Amino acid sequence: MCEDLVSDGMGRRGLLRASVVTGTTAALTLNGVSFARGTEERDAGGDETRTITGHLPPGAPDFVYLPVEVPSGVREIAVSYTYDKPVVPPGTQGNACDIGIFDERGTDLGGRGFRGWSGGARTEFAISAEEATPAYLAGPVRPGTWHVVLGPYTVAPQGMNYSVTITLRYGEQGTTPKPVHPPQRAKGRGRAWYRGDCHLHTVHSDGKRTPAEVAAAARAAGLDFITTTEHNTTSGHGAWHGLWGDDLLILTGEEITTRNGHVVALGTDAGTFIDWRYRARDNAFGRFARKIRQAGGLVVPAHPHATCVGCNWKFGLNDADAVEVWNGPYTPDDEVTIAEWDNTLVAAVRAGSPAPGDRTPRWLPAMGNSDAHREPQVVGHPQTVVLADDLSRQAILEGLRAGRSWIAESSEVALTFRATGGRGRHAGIGGRLAVDRQEEVTARLEVAGVPGCSVRLVTDQGQLYATQLPPSGSGTVEWRTTPSSAAYVRAEVRHPPAGGDASGLPGAMAALTNPIFLGED
Repeated sequence: MCEDLVSDGMGRRGLLRASVVTGTTAALTLNGVSFARGTEERDAGGDETRTITGHLPPGAPDFVYLPVEVPSGVREIAVSYTYDKPVVPPGTQGNACDIGIFDERGTDLGGRGFRGWSGGARTEFAISAEEATPAYLAGPVRPGTWHVVLGPYTVAPQGMNYSVTITLRYGEQGTTPKPVHPPQRAKGRGRAWYRGDCHLHTVHSDGKRTPAEVAAAARAAGLDFITTTEHNTTSGHGAWHGLWGDDLLILTGEEITTRNGHVVALGTDAGTFIDWRYRARDNAFGRFARKIRQAGGLVVPAHPHATCVGCNWKFGLNDADAVEVWNGPYTPDDEVTIAEWDNTLVAAVRAGSPAPGDRTPRWLPAMGNSDAHREPQVVGHPQTVVLADDLSRQAILEGLRAGRSWIAESSEVALTFRATGGRGRHAGIGGRLAVDRQEEVTARLEVAGVPGCSVRLVTDQGQLYATQLPPSGSGTVEWRTTPSSAAYVRAEVRHPPAGGDASGLPGAMAALTNPIFLGED
């Protein structure tokens, strides 16, 4: 049990008792807060406020729900909150608490009641029919039981003291504007290689840039497409009006931010919300991965080995369509993710199970995205370069799903990679060169824009070839092998090691390709 105090803003206080709700991810539900103003008073307009204070102990449930009884006649609901941040011992997590809200349609997992989530990025928000704070969804404030939801992300050993203030503003409701979503295609260049960044944040979650600033940064980075992926909300889907164009395709999505890792829902139908309130132990992720695909999107685990609390991916890769192996400036956790991803390629070759309608074994393509939130984080560093039939949502997603893509640190990097066999047979990135096991195959990499870098060719046996590029950063590398020696080959272009060659550590990545598979399936 948990006890909270409620104040009506006029000095009157009372005690609330809370109960724990069992089910999947543990939750705590407080007793409801009611607003007792009479009908005549409500008709006259004005505001009404309640403040709830309480304490959460260490080990508190992931979500704490505060029911709010909203009467008729409300035109806007406004919420603010605070919590204490006591000093904690070194190495110990302090208090961090997120916030969001569900309307009268309820809090069921995957249900229709979601009205917004700002995580820890905001201390207050408001919702009305006409507008809402970024991260929240404008729409009617209908009577019924709403729920403010707190997410105590980490709780200090002393526990967490919190305060939530709810204000109802009475009056006639306005009209909710119809959201304008990005179009499904841009002009493009026909079948070509298109550059994109599919993991970006704005003020609609915890980013500091506006959508206009992100669009400008994308164009400056030489990108052809971007994806809006706010944490646990779709409010940004309608925030790009006038920012797309013949030169820039904008896809919609979401970064589903659970306590056991983050996953990008890439290219989903605009307005599609994917719930995040579960852990790996709840065995619920498969349901929401299917919902992502039903909404036309791709399932892409993000920064699987990131070191921030809750960022490390714990759901496995069986439900993934691709994996983000490179997130922002290259770091050791990207190195770990690439090694893990390479192991999945080996497993796919060993299994030899074809994807539906495809002779290629089911394997997991790699992606790279900036995850840029604010200055000086660079939009398009890195970026995924995908071969697509045109610059459209469908074609881009098809190219990414098929692995016809490679990753570059910037648009300065240019690359082509292919494998050729006898009788003119050839295959490019993400493809298969179907030749006999003993037939000689030539892997050829042409690269430019990477001064000081070296090339590594990696197979299911590991790195089998490496060479230094000319100082200019432009060159051609050829290597010969057979399918019996290499089930696949992929290319890495790397900067010199930070500690020099004597460090024994690989340098940061400048470019990385998806594999070319060799031999008959």
